[in-house]
Amino acid sequence: MGNLVLIGMPACGKSTIGVVLAKTLGKAFLDTDLLIQKREGDLLQNLIDKKGMDKFLKMEEEALLSIDVNNTVIATGGSVVYSDKGMKKLSELGTIVYIELPLETIVKRINNIHSRGIAMGKGETLADLYKKRVPLYEKYADITIKAEGLSVEGVIDQIISKIA
Repeated sequence: MGNLVLIGMPACGKSTIGVVLAKTLGKAFLDTDLLIQKREGDLLQNLIDKKGMDKFLKMEEEALLSIDVNNTVIATGGSVVYSDKGMKKLSELGTIVYIELPLETIVKRINNIHSRGIAMGKGETLADLYKKRVPLYEKYADITIKAEGLSVEGVIDQIISKIA
């Protein structure tokens, strides 16, 4: 398939890295968050607020299951790992790359937590999400990139060297 699927916590750089990686490798680019917004006709945060977490995660899973692309870099939402069916589909589509960052860095990068469209339960913190999601990212990853201290280009170099 020639696809690369980027997973990781919110603010780890999946979308930014994905666009530049796609340009570098001559691939198309797909952002699953934007796919959901287009399919549903609303912003992620509005969907989460209006429909609730369970319904949002179902919409996300349906969007993942609808993907049929080749030679594409796919940036995913941080919550994709909650769907076994969705992750199975993504692993069939290509190589799954986990962009790993420490919690402290993620916390520093996120300044719009209530409008960004992060799939969080009521009263949940970023630390709670991190604790819940990191084992799932590790489970599904074909490749892990330790991105702390690396520029976008540095992360891309690491990805390219690991898929070569």
